[in-house]
Amino acid sequence: MSAGRLKLDDQLCFALYAATNAVTRAYRPRLAQIGLTYPQYLIMMVLWQDGPRTLGAIASRLCLAQNAITPLVDRLENAGFIIRSRNATDRRVTTITLTPMGEALHDSAAAAQGEVRCQTMLDDAELEKMRDTLLALVARMEGDHDLPDIAAADRADIQPLHEGPGA
Repeated sequence: MSAGRLKLDDQLCFALYAATNAVTRAYRPRLAQIGLTYPQYLIMMVLWQDGPRTLGAIASRLCLAQNAITPLVDRLENAGFIIRSRNATDRRVTTITLTPMGEALHDSAAAAQGEVRCQTMLDDAELEKMRDTLLALVARMEGDHDLPDIAAADRADIQPLHEGPGA
């Protein structure tokens, strides 16, 4: 075996993949109790945090293509958690708004997030440092060098779902 061979355990991509899967698995049963999948939860978080948004704005906020979230929005709408409305002046623009039922999920989702945060066994400073490092990595990889600044500004203006950094 040559010294230059790739090793799975040395790969950043694998560490990120494994960590993402572990966190998502921790959320899965908790979110299932309130009728959400993890990707649906992310869309709901955008709406709880930012209020009504266009489909494109939600996709952009989640660093996803708009067509990737359309089926998720369809399911959220069918469940009665959101409604879609067309812009009166430009029918191509669709705005997504929480229903009262979708708004009511907030506290249960916050409880689920708190449980997952505790499961990480990381303190507030460790979670914040990890999150900021990962956001900076995303910004560098995507060529969006303003992303960490945007994230910091968002954190200053947003009421958190819990005390301390999120998991």
